[in-house]
Amino acid sequence: MRPAAFAVALLLCALSAAAQAPPPTPAEWHAVEAALHRSGSLQPGDVFKFGFPRSDLKVSVGGVPVATGVALGAWAAFKNVGGHAVVMGDLVLTESEVAPVMKKLQEGGFQITALHNHLLGESPRVMYMHYLGSGDAAKLAQTLATALKETGTPAAAPKAAAPNFSLPVEKLDQAMGRKGNGGPALLQFGIPRAEKIEENGMEVPPAMGVATGINFAPTGASTAEASGDFVLLASEVNPVIRALHQHGIAVTAVHTHMLTEQPRLFFLHFWANGDAVQLARGLRAAVDVTNSKK
Repeated sequence: MRPAAFAVALLLCALSAAAQAPPPTPAEWHAVEAALHRSGSLQPGDVFKFGFPRSDLKVSVGGVPVATGVALGAWAAFKNVGGHAVVMGDLVLTESEVAPVMKKLQEGGFQITALHNHLLGESPRVMYMHYLGSGDAAKLAQTLATALKETGTPAAAPKAAAPNFSLPVEKLDQAMGRKGNGGPALLQFGIPRAEKIEENGMEVPPAMGVATGINFAPTGASTAEASGDFVLLASEVNPVIRALHQHGIAVTAVHTHMLTEQPRLFFLHFWANGDAVQLARGLRAAVDVTNSKK
């Protein structure tokens, strides 16, 4: 290769790598990353978000292994508001982890905003704890790190094994009427509501847990498991239940995740395992009876 051509090739490789690299962490969040010993990512709405996947748990529903990204993904979302930080999130816990985690969070000034199931008939039993903290960002992260030490949450997510099957991504996107995030091993849809949502006077961006989440992972050549939650007004709860039941999708829980949000929201969780495209069509039918952004 001629020197000029080689230089051009190197430049193209560098530009490609730069395009694929995640944006650098804003300096204000460096202390939070250091306290949590992991990297976060900047989300729309100036939200800095972390994932704590419970890849250590081997959970199944009716003999179907639950993919970590489908229903076992804990998270924390930070946002600066008026000179202080707010953090909201959801921890995935075994029953024995609930009490010590709750104690550590409350000792650090966090509010526990919900504790409940997301699945039915899972083995082993899994609980989900939602929380809210406000104050210095680094101190909030230190409290969260202390609570995580009471759990088996891995310090870092292991490299995922190649799946035996693949999702029909394009067909699922078409059935859902929007493009998902991920690929053939795990496809996730985040669908924001059209309303402005507030908690304690703060506008809550979708990335802080107020977007309907729908997750797919392959279980066979044409089948998938699907789980997640719909974010609903009271008037939408039963229409969504009817739409899901009409398509053979089980409703596993209806409850709250926050304490003082406006408008009042309900979170409806679901589970299904079946033909992937048919599931997507059923979930799309349920989304269509909500006031979600198009």
